[in-house]
Amino acid sequence: MKIAEIREIPANELAERCEAEVAKYQQMLLNHSISPMQNHAEIKATRRTIAKMKTVLRENELNK
Repeated sequence: MKIAEIREIPANELAERCEAEVAKYQQMLLNHSISPMQNHAEIKATRRTIAKMKTVLRENELNK
């Protein structure tokens, strides 16, 4: 997900999506530790998406 797309999402929905991404990320890590994923780059992409979402949430918090 690109940062411009993330900035268009309302703050309350963004917080919910961020929580869902974190849960997805933790599940991916658990699954990867049990049996390695074929495309482990998804873990990295999910982690970066979470970071982008948290950055935008923090920006919104500071701008209020």
